[in-house]
Amino acid sequence: QVQLEESGGGSVQAGGSLRVSCAASGRTASSYCMGWFRQAPGKEREGLASIDSDGSTSYADSVKGRFIISTDDAENILYLQMDSLKPEDTAMYYCGADFLYSDYEIVRCYGERNEYNWVGQGTQVTVTS
Repeated sequence: QVQLEESGGGSVQAGGSLRVSCAASGRTASSYCMGWFRQAPGKEREGLASIDSDGSTSYADSVKGRFIISTDDAENILYLQMDSLKPEDTAMYYCGADFLYSDYEIVRCYGERNEYNWVGQGTQVTVTS
């Protein structure tokens, strides 16, 4: 089992910044694809960004240039730095992860991905105008 716990959400004015974190615990692995997606009320899940264990990152067009995904592998923490926030960024933000336990496993890791084997409970981000 893997546990993912998000933190760092909150309310910020448009143009501001926020950083959300996701702590992973349990049966993690050194090979992974991890990412962030969000969901606003009445809207579909939107994949935002992903990062793999090689350090390759990928972003959805809607956040490219404004959001940065990163990891602290020593602490098993995933981050999403969000700058130039807009009211339309208001949503529940979730982290997701796929861990690979053998060399025979493969995973597609890309920014628009919105489904993962393991998902956290989410953290609310509200951007006011």
